[in-house]
Amino acid sequence: MIQSPLKYFIAYKPYGMLSQFTKEGNNTTLAELFSFPKDVYPVGRLDADSEGLLLITNDKKLNHYLLHPTFKHTRTYLAQVDGAVTDTAIAQLNKGVTITVEGKTYQTLPAQTEAVEPPAGIPDRVPPIRVRKSIPTSWIRLSITEGKNHQVRKMTAKVGFPTLRLIRVQIEELSLAGMKPSEVRELKQEEIFKLLKIRSSNF
Repeated sequence: MIQSPLKYFIAYKPYGMLSQFTKEGNNTTLAELFSFPKDVYPVGRLDADSEGLLLITNDKKLNHYLLHPTFKHTRTYLAQVDGAVTDTAIAQLNKGVTITVEGKTYQTLPAQTEAVEPPAGIPDRVPPIRVRKSIPTSWIRLSITEGKNHQVRKMTAKVGFPTLRLIRVQIEELSLAGMKPSEVRELKQEEIFKLLKIRSSNF
């Protein structure tokens, strides 16, 4: 059997889209972004109400390497949160907080978090987030090496600042920079491995 050539794509998943190719309900899917080869699939996922970077490939070894908890990879998010985030909340996130994962108590690893100005170049969300006139919103940049279900949202809620908008902007050095929502780019294996800080010898 002839093996298909390895293919690597990055996509800027927009709000409301499912991280899959199979149609489900009224949500759009990755199939509507691009004519992908039939044997590729997303590495990990973003919830429908989250936006940002997805890696899509048919490289099963890379998929295992990025998703297995033994091999930690930094994932970076921009989160617009409800309220004016405090230094105390930032410190708590950087130390690690207790959340619930699959009904069990879980202590997150220390994050790298900072309050940031509203990011330039990030388009408005469609539809826009809810806004309360009496309560401001603020932005944080948060990097973690874990990928628990709804982890970032649970972390910010734990410290009193629920996430209103969540965008994954980087995996290691693989970045959304210069991309627009719904855009797809194909990269070469050497580009992907360099940006993800992976040596081919790891495989």
